[in-house]
Amino acid sequence: MLKQINKPAVLVPGNSESAEELVRACADWPSAIVLHGDGVTVAGIRFFGLGGGIPVTPFGAWSYDFTDEEAAEMLSRCDHCDVLVSHSPPLDAVDLSSNGRRLGSPAIRTAVETIRPQLVVCGHIHASSGKQAKIGATTVINAGPAGLMFELTTSF
Repeated sequence: MLKQINKPAVLVPGNSESAEELVRACADWPSAIVLHGDGVTVAGIRFFGLGGGIPVTPFGAWSYDFTDEEAAEMLSRCDHCDVLVSHSPPLDAVDLSSNGRRLGSPAIRTAVETIRPQLVVCGHIHASSGKQAKIGATTVINAGPAGLMFELTTSF
């Protein structure tokens, strides 16, 4: 069904699949763009993507996770983007768990404060699905497991 979407779709791996697995799963979807530690410009909008659970989750070996240090290294490859797509949220923004704990990534928070994208789209923390927050002028949206579809323009 998704491969019928003919507009560019930017995706990052979650913590249930690796970047390689997601690339393979999207092989028959020509408009899918899988990002993990890299970026792309689509219609004049610069995207940077980072997947996986950050910081490392308690879920064990099956979870595709990275330490904050590993995330910071990957994020250091981005000196500018308009939209940061990250599976994990930044610390203290749309990262509140069902038991009231903040589970976001300090490395992602630091990157947002440094890079200052216009928009961050994340997920991972299901209890914060659909929530929005601000980090400075940056809007942070937790798309959650249901996901969201955005149509962006260069004037957003």
